[in-house]
Amino acid sequence: MTRASLGGMTAIYKSEAGGRELRERYLRELAAWPVPAEHVRVPTREGETFVLVSGPRDAPPLVLLHGSGANASMWRGDVATWSRHFRTYAVDLVGEPGLSAPSRPALGSGAVAAWLDDVLDGLGLTGAAFAGTSLGGWTALDYAVRRPERVTRLALLCPGGVGRQKVGWVVRAVLSRTLSRRGGVRESAMAVAGLDAERDREALDSVVLTFTHFNPRRERLPVFPDEALRGLAMPVLVIAGDRDAMFDSRGTARRIRRCVPRASVKLLPGAGHAIFGQAASITGFLAGDRRPA
Repeated sequence: MTRASLGGMTAIYKSEAGGRELRERYLRELAAWPVPAEHVRVPTREGETFVLVSGPRDAPPLVLLHGSGANASMWRGDVATWSRHFRTYAVDLVGEPGLSAPSRPALGSGAVAAWLDDVLDGLGLTGAAFAGTSLGGWTALDYAVRRPERVTRLALLCPGGVGRQKVGWVVRAVLSRTLSRRGGVRESAMAVAGLDAERDREALDSVVLTFTHFNPRRERLPVFPDEALRGLAMPVLVIAGDRDAMFDSRGTARRIRRCVPRASVKLLPGAGHAIFGQAASITGFLAGDRRPA
């Protein structure tokens, strides 16, 4: 029995019915994926990992790592841009509401990097550029620290593990318990993620449904020491909202600028934790333009 099979679906969902509802919604989103894609299932030490692959086979590889409480569908607004230039690999993190195993490797222990080793090996990748947001940003940064030879460039959106974590998973745990008050969940999601009720209606609907049925990770993300950040020799781009309610984005910017030798940092005025519309900026960075976006 693998770690992924322990507890089954109920390890990360509040009920089997809720897990099925989220899975069915995700399958509908995959069916409407804006570009041709391959659905790949990679065996790993943490259980099967689902990867959505798009773009030309001979293009440079780009690995995409989503945030907590999400899955590869969060990249659907960006993948049409990126897949013109890169072979994109949108990975469903294990232990999150996608199609990967429910296993949750211990953060900060080396287990997450070992899982990603298996994913890259299974995809036939010796190295790649990485883009990640929030928990996915932490995961990409952790991998770059532990496996620098496998990361060519690193694009991070509101990453965890650098600036002080303000509320993070504590708030998500509160959201997950307010099942009888969807209006309260919606208002909390707007405040924490920085989403607008009208502009981001679809995203808000998704957050409310997800945290009605999904049990998020509760622990705080480990913070990377200065020494680890100073060891990053690859080009790094960090984009964060200056009104991020989950992480101290100004602290993130200061530490990255001070510690990472080849870093570009952009603070988006008025933006919260959820960041959209950065595909062109990230494409320019990944293609070799290191100027701040």
